[in-house]
Amino acid sequence: MSDLSDAAKRLLLGRPVRSDRLGHTLLPKRIALPVFASDALSSVAYAPDEILLTLSLAGMSALVISPWVGLAVAIVMLTVVASYRQNVHAYPSGGGDYEVATVNLGPNAGVTVASALLVDYILTVAVSISSGAQYAAAAFPALRGHEAPFAIALVVLLTLVNLRGVKESGRAFAVPVYLFMLAIGLIAVFGSVRYALGTLPMAESAELEVAPEAGFEQGLVGLVGFFLILRSFASGCAALTGVEAISNGVPAFRKPKSKNAATTLALLGTLSIVMIMSILMLARATGVKFADRPHEQLLQDGVPVGPDYEQHPVIAQIASAVFDGLPVLVAVVSIVTGLILVLAANTAFNGFPVLGSILARDGYLPRQLHTRGDRLAFSNGIITLAVVAIGLIWAFDAEVTRLIQLYIVGVFVSFTLSQLGMVRHWTRELRTEPNPGARSRMKRSRVVNAIGLGMTATVLVVVLITKFTHGAWIAILAMIVVFVLMQAIHRHYVTVRRELALGADAAAARALPSRVHAIVLVSHLHRPTMRAIAYARAARPQVLEAVTVGVDEDDVARLLAEWDAMDLPVPLRVLDSPFREITRPVLQYVRSIRRDSPRDLVVVYIPEYVVGHWWEQLLHNQSALRLKGRLLFTPGVVVASVPWQLASSEGQTGLEDHVRRTLPRG
Repeated sequence: MSDLSDAAKRLLLGRPVRSDRLGHTLLPKRIALPVFASDALSSVAYAPDEILLTLSLAGMSALVISPWVGLAVAIVMLTVVASYRQNVHAYPSGGGDYEVATVNLGPNAGVTVASALLVDYILTVAVSISSGAQYAAAAFPALRGHEAPFAIALVVLLTLVNLRGVKESGRAFAVPVYLFMLAIGLIAVFGSVRYALGTLPMAESAELEVAPEAGFEQGLVGLVGFFLILRSFASGCAALTGVEAISNGVPAFRKPKSKNAATTLALLGTLSIVMIMSILMLARATGVKFADRPHEQLLQDGVPVGPDYEQHPVIAQIASAVFDGLPVLVAVVSIVTGLILVLAANTAFNGFPVLGSILARDGYLPRQLHTRGDRLAFSNGIITLAVVAIGLIWAFDAEVTRLIQLYIVGVFVSFTLSQLGMVRHWTRELRTEPNPGARSRMKRSRVVNAIGLGMTATVLVVVLITKFTHGAWIAILAMIVVFVLMQAIHRHYVTVRRELALGADAAAARALPSRVHAIVLVSHLHRPTMRAIAYARAARPQVLEAVTVGVDEDDVARLLAEWDAMDLPVPLRVLDSPFREITRPVLQYVRSIRRDSPRDLVVVYIPEYVVGHWWEQLLHNQSALRLKGRLLFTPGVVVASVPWQLASSEGQTGLEDHVRRTLPRG
């Protein structure tokens, strides 16, 4: 069974990689871009949709300003990218926003940022995979109604690919990401050329009208209209999610790490801005109509289109217009768009484990998240992210419209605190920097981060105001829960470290016990018992005795007779048990020894069977497990398990085959 599971693991994940091969897993920029930027680039597929969806509440007139909303998003994107280029140079260790906030604002600010990022990474996986599943359901009607199971299967697939290693996952996902970039580039170029030549057809929804929702009949006039513009801007700022992943992934870049990470950030920002603005401009040029409730809001000749109307995503409508008469290219655009939505989750699969490892190192998450797996990936972090994201997808039935409302709150919390931390960082550095040239660079960097702070804080306020009642409160509550949980874990580790530290009593801790009192637990006189006695005698304790619990008089009498017949050099003590208990009499006897001789060490030898099948474990060792569990809480007591391998356990470790192969023949 063990060999079979090992073979299956190697088939799925590949052979283990030596620790000294870590340098070979580092990423060049051409692979790092699709690995860390797929989340931000994928926002091109839904950020324009969210902007138009929100503006459609005010009717057709509101859709005209969509490029201006996109321009505001692009300005924030440009500022954030410029700010994060400062981050990766100042803090290249991979701690990202968490490290910036911890160093400059204190541990509580750092944990706040970490909790926001962890929640955002989980939501990235849930939203991206759910969106990809809905694209797949639109392309393959057989999947309709089964989006959640399909999305879960996609998460499992991504998990397996990432468990093979960062570099391997990057290579696997690079082609679809670059194909998506090429597809959007072709749409932008061909669409612009056809628009300039006057040959650009209108979109399939151009002839429709958009009816405003109740309360928005006046369009974008007044306070209600202004609030709607802010809400569309907040929805469009989903395009910024994933920018922070590069600052968390600096250690995964090839040297020079900071320079390569900064270059990748610049590429990411440029591509995202050009792609989003191209989509929004072409959406306006082709007359795309996109509504929250298309069956009711979209009108044809003044009549709602009804439930039979199928509203296609914005990119799909633009592609159909730009590539009019070329259905193959339209299909390719739809396929690669669905793929990029799925692969956007890969950014989280690279960011979450690294951040989890750093938090585990600092004692805010379980230590198991800090270790690398067989393939030098942070396997425990990858699996944790997958399990939580699957639970979220299942709970929300893979509905993007419900999940998207929880989105982007966390990332702007981290943006804002990170920029505030960087402003303090440069201010502190300026106090001690005498070089005029360096001081000038620091002052420019501080200005960039200060502008970033102002913009991200503004967006955070807008997001909280416009999205709080639409579901953002759930994300905020999740951040609070994660924050409290991480603080509790940290307090536990601090308490344990304090208890285990050598203090003034270090000399006393090194003192040997006055005597060793060994007890061999006996139920029957058989081979495991004889082995336990032999091991106990080999340790040469000052006191050695065998102990059995008198549950059945006939069994006790038989055991005593066999003991005397064997003439064993160890006395056998029978503990009385009027209520037929085993654990309690042994515990009481061990504690009585401790009371009489507090400086004595009591060693309890417990014979145990080693079985080869899981169901055999249910038939053996239950009393031993209960007893060990209780003895572990008794001070001054050591429990020694003495294994006896049954025939079914042979070959389970593979040691026998190894010995057989290595022994000389003949």
